[in-house]
Amino acid sequence: MAVSNYPRLVIVTGLSGAGKTQAVRCLEDLDFFCVDNLPPSLIPGLVDLLGQPASSIARVALVMDIRGGQFFDGLEEALGYLDSRSIPYEILFLEAADEVLVRRYKETRRRHPLSSGGQILEGIIAERQRLEELRGRASKIIDTSELTPRQLKEQITELFAVNRRQLLISIISFGYKYGIPLDADLVMDVRFLPNPFYIPSLRPFTGHDRCVAEFVMASAEAQQFIEQFAALLRFLIPHYQREGKSQLVIAIGCTGGQHRSVTLAEKLGAILRDDGYDVIVKHRDVMRYLGNIRGVQGGGF
Repeated sequence: MAVSNYPRLVIVTGLSGAGKTQAVRCLEDLDFFCVDNLPPSLIPGLVDLLGQPASSIARVALVMDIRGGQFFDGLEEALGYLDSRSIPYEILFLEAADEVLVRRYKETRRRHPLSSGGQILEGIIAERQRLEELRGRASKIIDTSELTPRQLKEQITELFAVNRRQLLISIISFGYKYGIPLDADLVMDVRFLPNPFYIPSLRPFTGHDRCVAEFVMASAEAQQFIEQFAALLRFLIPHYQREGKSQLVIAIGCTGGQHRSVTLAEKLGAILRDDGYDVIVKHRDVMRYLGNIRGVQGGGF
């Protein structure tokens, strides 16, 4: 099998308490297929399976450490198998100072896997010695002693993100009368703008239609809103990317989700696409009354 068929393989290991759990969560956010505490003897079979032409998995992270007990001893043999098949892999090794690891264990009241009689430091020293050779083979070593979870995530993203601009942005128009989208990261209320619902000739149409879009964007407030909101997003999006965020959901709401929110969602989507971002625009509530809009009473849309 050609080497190019194999997914990118990252083996995450290191000292217990050094942040491997946080690291694998970051890798999951970067679309890695992650397996925690995998016995090394299973690596050859798993890698060959994922390397089949039918597999759609492009990135794999395997977390292995001394929690595997006697199974962990098979890691050298598994790495030898990968080397013999010329299958590329990276080893991410996480560590921290002894005093930091001791403090973390005391704070969480966990028992170190190699400690005997509750002596945390003894276990840390034993583990450090046992992992010394593996550390020497590491592609990247991260000392988390002085890192916050956010800073660790930034480093993981910097190392393993395929494309740091690869953030999927979903813009959803909605009507407040039907509730705010549950998965929204940012919610903007545009009910302060003039409402086309009260124009009889515009009421049957939606923000997709030119007549409605022109009416909404004729407002100076709408022009100013879209310019300033786009500027805010241009500030925020790079920071979200640095955090490793893979999806951003922006919800724009008006009363019924048919006129103002639809127009502005489309306008914002066009602006962000021009900026080079991957954008999906959805209109959650626009179909609710399109088939029977003339029968709707009251000030809703």
